[in-house]
Amino acid sequence: MRTAGAAMALASLMAVAACGGNGSSDKSDKSAATSGPVKISFWGWAPGYEKSVALFNASHKDIQVSYSKISPGSKGGYTKLLNAVKAGNAPCVGMVGFETLPTFAAAGALQDATSEAAPYAKDYAPWAFAQTGIAGHTYGIPVDIAPMGLIYRKDLFAKYGIASAPKTWAEYAADAAKIHKADPKAYIGYFGNDAYNFAGLAWQAGAKWFGTDGGKWKVDINDPATKKVTAFWQDLISKKLVKVVPSFDTALYKGMGDGSILSDVNAVWDTPIVASSVKQTAGKWAVAPMPVWDAADPASGNAGGSPNVVMKGCGHVKQAVEFANWFASDPSSVSNLIKNTGIYPAALSGLTNPALSAPDPFFGGQKIYDVFKDSASHVDPDFQWGPVMTKTSGALADGLGKAGAGSITLDAAIAETQSQTVAEMKSQGLELG
Repeated sequence: MRTAGAAMALASLMAVAACGGNGSSDKSDKSAATSGPVKISFWGWAPGYEKSVALFNASHKDIQVSYSKISPGSKGGYTKLLNAVKAGNAPCVGMVGFETLPTFAAAGALQDATSEAAPYAKDYAPWAFAQTGIAGHTYGIPVDIAPMGLIYRKDLFAKYGIASAPKTWAEYAADAAKIHKADPKAYIGYFGNDAYNFAGLAWQAGAKWFGTDGGKWKVDINDPATKKVTAFWQDLISKKLVKVVPSFDTALYKGMGDGSILSDVNAVWDTPIVASSVKQTAGKWAVAPMPVWDAADPASGNAGGSPNVVMKGCGHVKQAVEFANWFASDPSSVSNLIKNTGIYPAALSGLTNPALSAPDPFFGGQKIYDVFKDSASHVDPDFQWGPVMTKTSGALADGLGKAGAGSITLDAAIAETQSQTVAEMKSQGLELG
């Protein structure tokens, strides 16, 4: 069953959605001999991926995968993948985030794998599987989703008289004021410039940035739900109740380590990043549900998640999808990815993986995935990404940085993001309604 968020019946993308022929542009594919294993290459960047590839190769004699680690997508990986497609030497399989998949489809960089992937659809969270496709075409297999939570210093919350993590955003704001009043050098959290983290906050609030009607795109990045989010954070920034610091910057982890930044509203994959960045504070952290707007109707956000997709020109689509499915669902691979990548599995079988129930020493022995399991159940499945997310995310990150510095407002940042997104879509010939 496909959700509305993945149905994306886009007349403007139909021509490119079925992109790619059966000829391989992957040199390893060309070298595969009929008497030996099929050889395919895979490009990605997440920690732990190379071990899952090694596990696959050790258990499969008919397919062998060579893995190349590239820069994270937003830091050059996506550009490298797109350039490789243009040059005719792309890998057979690539790691592409849900948010960027429509961009790759619009660029004609993906290979249709609808029939090969269809038998596996029932084995994945429906909305996650749906986001591996566009315009009725499926391009790969989802590895993970990224439900959000509140990662916080339990000991310091207690120090400032906060018995439990804030359940609502109103409580978060009140706690922010309480903490900063008690210690002007302490902040409940921070405001960063990560576009996709902000998107997760907007997603939680009910934002619908992109949609389609009659085959035309609709773009509404500055919708009322998003403006509710900007108003909330603008108030905290203006009152200096959150620390303004670039996302994933050394200054952020310095603050987390020295006790001046007490929490991080972020996705499940952020937990191992925090653990490795502030090792000296092990045992003092906990994970709680992210604050909600309405306690009677809780909703959560999602900030990330990636499928492994078949790139244009792959000559072994069946084997590529077989590998992608094994990578995302085999118990040994999923265990590895949970432990080393911090994923929340998209595969339904992964939800019973013992690694999800393991107490986490960094978080005081808490079974943190229980929180993210509940969070995942409250994510709106109909949120939809747009076709030029590289431009959208770049404009938004720039605007968030400027708003944090006080040179513009958050509302101005999302208005500019809307404007740049629409302009980019028009320049690419995409129809807007």
